[in-house]
Amino acid sequence: MEKDGKSEFLVDGYDFRNEEDANLAVTEKRKVEYLKQHLDTNKPETVLALYTKAVNERLFRTPVGIEFLRELQDYLLNQADYSPEEVTPIRLFFNYGSPLRSKTNPARSRVVPEKRKEKIAPLVLSVILNLALLGGVIAMFYITLHSDQPNILNYETAITNRYATWEQSLATKETELRKKELELKRIGESLGVSLDSLITE
Repeated sequence: MEKDGKSEFLVDGYDFRNEEDANLAVTEKRKVEYLKQHLDTNKPETVLALYTKAVNERLFRTPVGIEFLRELQDYLLNQADYSPEEVTPIRLFFNYGSPLRSKTNPARSRVVPEKRKEKIAPLVLSVILNLALLGGVIAMFYITLHSDQPNILNYETAITNRYATWEQSLATKETELRKKELELKRIGESLGVSLDSLITE
């Protein structure tokens, strides 16, 4: 950062409005210097890849970095013979300061809510399907528990009830048989005939 009598936010010939922007410009100036030392301009495809990545990811946002992007763009269009359709245009965001600058990429933040909306729809659908499945499972358990037919949940109770019913039915029939036996025995005694002889006849 250069300091003169008029401004303390002067970087590479640009007078920035605040220290934050000036510091960003200094950082971008260092990136530009590094890239200029290491970039092989004999490989246009490498230059195009770097340029496209820098534009799409907004690696440079101040005039210092944008000036470098402009140099790469001129090289690609004039010396490397790429067509304007192949070279992504440089996107400019004029409000370099405060509110927008605090976000790394305003363009990405505008896209994020759309992605969240896309994620919300499958999430809502998933919740609805899960609730429907849960309702189905609860209904099946209810039907199973309240069914008269034996099943895995109530088989013991159903079998016990069935045997209890049979046992009660057998006990009732046995009682009826004993009553009839006693009746036959009384009849036989009054006639002077034994019960065994009545049965054999």
